[in-house]
Amino acid sequence: MEHILSTLKNSWNTQEIRKKILFTAGIFILFRLFAHIPVAGVNLASLHNLFSQNQLLNLLDIFSGGTLANFSVMALGLNPYINASIVIQLLTIVVPSLDALMKEGESGRMKINQYTRLLTVPLAFGQAVAMFLLLRSQHIVGTMSPLSLVAFLVTMTAGTMILVWFGELISERGIGNGVSLLIFGGIVGRMPVAISQTASTISGENAMNLFIFLALAIAVIAGVVLINEAARQIPVYYAKRMRGNKVYGGQSSHLPLKLNQAGVIPIIFAVSLVLFPSMVANYFINSTNPGIHNAAVWAATFFSPNGVMYNVFYFLLVLIFTFFYTSVIVNPQKIAEDMQKNGGFIPGIRPGERTTKYLNYVLTRITLAGGAFLGLIAIFPTIARSLTNVQTLLIGGTGILIVVSVVLETVKAMEAQIVMRNYDKFAN
Repeated sequence: MEHILSTLKNSWNTQEIRKKILFTAGIFILFRLFAHIPVAGVNLASLHNLFSQNQLLNLLDIFSGGTLANFSVMALGLNPYINASIVIQLLTIVVPSLDALMKEGESGRMKINQYTRLLTVPLAFGQAVAMFLLLRSQHIVGTMSPLSLVAFLVTMTAGTMILVWFGELISERGIGNGVSLLIFGGIVGRMPVAISQTASTISGENAMNLFIFLALAIAVIAGVVLINEAARQIPVYYAKRMRGNKVYGGQSSHLPLKLNQAGVIPIIFAVSLVLFPSMVANYFINSTNPGIHNAAVWAATFFSPNGVMYNVFYFLLVLIFTFFYTSVIVNPQKIAEDMQKNGGFIPGIRPGERTTKYLNYVLTRITLAGGAFLGLIAIFPTIARSLTNVQTLLIGGTGILIVVSVVLETVKAMEAQIVMRNYDKFAN
């Protein structure tokens, strides 16, 4: 904690970083203002009543920062953009041209981001249609004229694209990853509501359960910090080389491979998919067809936030996305090639293909441990809620993971900015 406060103080004392912090804060203020602009044609009283009876919708509202319960113009949140990112990254594995773009450096990443934004538009429009059908099935919105319906769908799609724009502005001109910070802001912005709801239900019987729940939450936070900071240090030695009359190399260093290379991204990806079965089931649950109705009831039961299938599905998604995203951002073959070009080698491992296999072996093992740990932490608060009977704290392990991970990533981004500016001063 002292290290974080020291980093924040040094960042604030640096003029350029202070401007970035203030710019990020300004975007957050705009985000919260848009979160309270409702979409026309929605019965908010009926919507709030529906949310009070549905734990799944309450959980979705927490991750949207309250925009869903208010049904603001940003009610869809960043889910369409996250889904588009998942689709594009999956396509890079099977489409050679996209894989080539990924390897082109900054220009290639810019094109990939452009394709992601373009794909976000139809996905957001499709989710807006699904949201309208869900609300109409619950009699929250009435029959709309074609023009009103188009305005409803376009407004929700535009809200998502504005949110994506806010995230890119933060990434470009602010501090940290914009999308992660906006999700973080939504969760933190909704925390006071969840805490006040819990405080109003505290009595002598469940006060001890609440204390146990908070103790478990602290343990989860400590575990997240531990897994984010843990790394396997692989020793690397560099052979001595003669260039003219000077000797280069001969030193040793370490190659750090983190247990969780992907950071908070697997959690964000998993959240966007794990709630999908319940959302579909809620739409079809009022069907007049007995077969569809029974299937929807089954899906809503087994994929509810407290259901076994939900937690198993969520755990597996976190594990799969951890492996997937790690394979995208870490390339053992490229690391081995760069190491060989610079005369580096791992003791006892022959440079080249043997080094690639060794790095793959180590990376697979530590990623399995890190992904399994993240998955267990993600589902553990759900188990804790069932044990302590404290149901109003719906933020769960996913919210804690995102909040803690984003805080750590942002602090590291600030440290990097401080080091870069100090280096520039030294170089000048």
